[in-house]
Amino acid sequence: MKVKKGDTVVVLSGEDKGKNGKVLKVNPEKERIIVEGVNFIKRHTRPTQRNPKGGIIEKEAFINASNVAVFCTKCSSVTRVGFRLVEAEASGSINKIRICRKCGEIL
Repeated sequence: MKVKKGDTVVVLSGEDKGKNGKVLKVNPEKERIIVEGVNFIKRHTRPTQRNPKGGIIEKEAFINASNVAVFCTKCSSVTRVGFRLVEAEASGSINKIRICRKCGEIL
């Protein structure tokens, strides 16, 4: 998956099309993500010690990762994610980093 926790993304399709937010949670097996402020659902909950009143709670639900695009803060636009292999100076090991396809900046 090219979307990671903490990325800023823009929703490309669905009810919340055009909204942007931060990725809160990622489920790579099902290729689904939770984005802050997007795809709210209502859950009826019983009273518990954590929530003594219970009632109807609104929270974010998972959406498919293919319905979002990563937002590059450097070039201020929606972009695709590319990869580049970089050799670490100290240890000499090769690391794979994510880059913006438009401006080349590290994401």
